[in-house]
Amino acid sequence: MRFRPLRSTTVPEAGTVVVSDPPATMRAVVYDAPGAADVLRLAEVPVPTPVLSEVLVRVVAAGVNPIDAKTRGGAGATAGIGSYPSTLGFDFSGVVVKAPYEAHPLPPGTEVYGMVPFPRSGGTYAEYAVVPTLSVARKPASLSHAEAAGVPLAALTAWGLVVETAHAHEGQRILIHAGSGGVGHFAVQLASYFGAHVTATGSAANLPWLRDLGASVAIDYATTRFEDVVADVDVVIDLVGNVHDDTGTRSLTVMRPGGLYVLVPTGGWPGYADAAAAAGMRATSYKVIPDGGVLATLARLLESGSIRVYLDRVFDLEEAAEAHRELERGHTRGKSVLRISDD
Repeated sequence: MRFRPLRSTTVPEAGTVVVSDPPATMRAVVYDAPGAADVLRLAEVPVPTPVLSEVLVRVVAAGVNPIDAKTRGGAGATAGIGSYPSTLGFDFSGVVVKAPYEAHPLPPGTEVYGMVPFPRSGGTYAEYAVVPTLSVARKPASLSHAEAAGVPLAALTAWGLVVETAHAHEGQRILIHAGSGGVGHFAVQLASYFGAHVTATGSAANLPWLRDLGASVAIDYATTRFEDVVADVDVVIDLVGNVHDDTGTRSLTVMRPGGLYVLVPTGGWPGYADAAAAAGMRATSYKVIPDGGVLATLARLLESGSIRVYLDRVFDLEEAAEAHRELERGHTRGKSVLRISDD
């Protein structure tokens, strides 16, 4: 029996792609200790060196996520930071500069998007980053680098919540809190794409947009108690928790017996699992998995228009502190990104 290889391992012809060697140093946003947004500063730091299966990427744009702000403030992923100054940032879109070997399927010059293993490595608020090859995929051709940078962490989280944990399917009833945020706007689209009946909470200004994304019901959290209009929910995807108006506790009252409650910001409700069990519900938290295979699937969905990314604002690298302040105001629709270098 003959087996067809899954991908080509043909060595590229000489001269097909020319990528100059990276400089010795690069611009990056760093911080010397946890604190408010103004601890972020622009600095000149060494360009990282890839090892083994890593690729070196020139970062064109980087996503700005709530976990970034939480880590900068001393929570989030702070426990994994070995030393300061540190560079934040999990996701990016850019161009491969160095590949592990000549016949690698992502040769120099390839446009890619993905996630770095921050804080085990330097973050993406920098001109270059090293990335494990299993955490990267080809950038969707129809997206700009700024748009693509807004996808990885948020969309991978939404995929894990909706597809891998909730197992979204036709007829299932899913309630998504904070549906207009970075993770939320992908979760609404994916749940709708897989046939679920989606109810999403958001601000009044975002309700028409949430319906356009695929929500069958959109609820203004400021004027309507969702428990007054929602019942018999199979799955709650909670991107808020109990940090605002006991959203998590109230969610348990609208679920069918044995329903699944999924909490992302666990720091806002440490006792969620016990509360869910007492109410006769299943419960779990979720942490994003940087999976290049899923990124490739998401790229196909983005290319086909089945899902889309919405950018609220694009900041320049030196505006990272303002990007964090804007994020912490809590009114970002979709994603914000940093423009790191020229496309």
